[in-house]
Amino acid sequence: MKAIADSRAFWGWMAVAGLVLPFVLASVPAGAQEDSMTTRAHRTDWMAEGSFGLMVHYLVSPPGESHAERAPALNGIVNGFDVDGFVEQLASTGADWLIFTLGQNTGYYNSPNKWLDARLPGHTPDRDLVLEIAVRLHALGKRFIAYLPAETAAQRQAIHEVFAWNPRDQHEFQRRYREFLRAYSLKFGRLCDGWWFDGCYEWDVFHNSLYEWPEWIAAAKAGNPDALVAFNDGSFCINKVKPVTPLEDYHAGEVHLLVGGKIQLGHDANSPLYLPDARFIDGVQWHALVPVDSTFEGGEPHHYADEELLGFLKACKSVGGAVTLNLPVSMGGVIPEESVEQMRRLGQALQ
Repeated sequence: MKAIADSRAFWGWMAVAGLVLPFVLASVPAGAQEDSMTTRAHRTDWMAEGSFGLMVHYLVSPPGESHAERAPALNGIVNGFDVDGFVEQLASTGADWLIFTLGQNTGYYNSPNKWLDARLPGHTPDRDLVLEIAVRLHALGKRFIAYLPAETAAQRQAIHEVFAWNPRDQHEFQRRYREFLRAYSLKFGRLCDGWWFDGCYEWDVFHNSLYEWPEWIAAAKAGNPDALVAFNDGSFCINKVKPVTPLEDYHAGEVHLLVGGKIQLGHDANSPLYLPDARFIDGVQWHALVPVDSTFEGGEPHHYADEELLGFLKACKSVGGAVTLNLPVSMGGVIPEESVEQMRRLGQALQ
């Protein structure tokens, strides 16, 4: 009887959290499914009703020929980040949320991690930069979203080994990486309002059909059940309009380029142009991530006139969509003033 009770408790919790697999959902009464969708929709209200978000890619690659040289350099770089100035810039724009990188492909992260530090010391700084920023933003009534790749394909061998990265079989990698993710989620708790996971591609080293989505979502929400989760498969950059999985809360929505205030679906000059016509796609909150004065794929950064960005924002917001604008940032935590000034003008125009 205890085993049966435990089983019921487990699946009951999974259903409430909206993390059950599709074949399990099929056995749930339609009314219960609708309630789950409604709950998930309400979690994204703050994003749909907000002005816009900002993102910066703060990626530390400490110099040095050896790990012994790079570890202290990591601390020096992160200690030089001006949180006061950065938060002041962000607050002045009227943006309602920030997506900030925990790390990407350098093998170094911007926040200590209990799981990783116990197994591979020196790859996180002493200073908890990400936690500092999240605390400051919440004090201002802003939201914080953490960025993290969901793979380690381009990282150093030491990272491959600690996470058991194996293109032939990624089961153990997923288990270990989720523990790493869970450690961050538990530490941040309610200070982390969402996650944006990169690298969920249809590639040979780790095809996104192999991801154990419910387990990833459970790890991401371990510290905050209301945190929003998005998985990026290239999205609008590769002409994919629908989300990777209907279990995610909001669409990653990576954009390569805007043309005439519309999203170019792909990279070719003749790629179709697109704007959302509804708040949800397959029950997932519509969202776009647009590089401004920056680029996600190398080459020259993309710049836009105020009128084009404002028109795009208004068009997306008119149907309940959400938009995050990615800006450049220095290693000292300074966003170029001309970029901040444009964001201020957009924020004022949206009031």
